[in-house]
Amino acid sequence: MMFRITELARQFGLSRSTLLYYDRIGLLKPTGRSEAGYRMYSAADRERLQAICGFRSAGLAIGDIQRVLEREENSEVSVLQKRMRELGEEIGVLRSQQRMIAQMLKVQATQETPVDKEAWIEMLRAAGMDEAAMFRWHAEFERRAPEAHQQFLVGLGIGADEVREIRRRSAEAAEKR
Repeated sequence: MMFRITELARQFGLSRSTLLYYDRIGLLKPTGRSEAGYRMYSAADRERLQAICGFRSAGLAIGDIQRVLEREENSEVSVLQKRMRELGEEIGVLRSQQRMIAQMLKVQATQETPVDKEAWIEMLRAAGMDEAAMFRWHAEFERRAPEAHQQFLVGLGIGADEVREIRRRSAEAAEKR
């Protein structure tokens, strides 16, 4: 059985342009073309796309997926181990955020003095974060919710210049991920 590009894309909830991109980078090449020139995909191509979608849903980068599918020696194990480490780091950041929010809620509930920059840094250190972990936290906050990050920093009483610098560095770090 052969599939046209639109049919195959629909089966996986992808856009036609995604499959065109996969073709352009060599991740998923069509088996052939119809008489009218349409890309045609085989059952084997469909299975490959199913594997690609599975790896994407696990958060693997396109380059890592290519290495796995090209069956480079030990690539699947090393790529999956790398992703597992990345997930562990992301989970650590989320847990730290959860602890910090819980602390903030506790402060709000007891009507204690509002949290300022120094109090916030003390809470981060108490949660076990060093400078590098705090920087990763800011980068992740900036990546996920830049406007909320801005409001949060201002709410801590941090000056405009310092807020701009924190956000700039955070955005650069988030782009590198």
